Amino acid sequence: RMAAAQDWESVTWSKNPARGGGESGVQAARQKGADIETVKKFGAGNKQVSGAVADARKLENDEDGPPQLPEVTLELKLAIQKARQAKKWTQKDLAGAINEKPSVINDYESGKAIPNPQILVKMERALGAKLPRPKKKKPAAE
Repeated sequence: RMAAAQDWESVTWSKNPARGGGESGVQAARQKGADIETVKKFGAGNKQVSGAVADARKLENDEDGPPQLPEVTLELKLAIQKARQAKKWTQKDLAGAINEKPSVINDYESGKAIPNPQILVKMERALGAKLPRPKKKKPAAE
């Protein structure tokens, strides 16, 4: 009984489906006297810059330079290394203890990482030592 409900009409897919007609279609409709409604699409076809490109351009033209991200301080790097070595752990051991990749520990100890308070708390618990926090920079008042 299921076979009787099937639709066996052929369907043809074309690469370029028929469109609304464009200018020539509008002209032909006007000649026939048909009612025509046209809608102006704002921003279509213009060379407007939007999204990430606009944001990147704003950053390039910003006179203050890019925003300063917090960095791992020298005292934080040394504190992590000393606490880790006091426990006789490798970077891999510490990474395993805090469920992070060894490259994260390497980035912190080499100063490449952007300090993440959650990771610092994990390191403090695993190492049993208080680590120095990076100071927050206050924006200059204008």
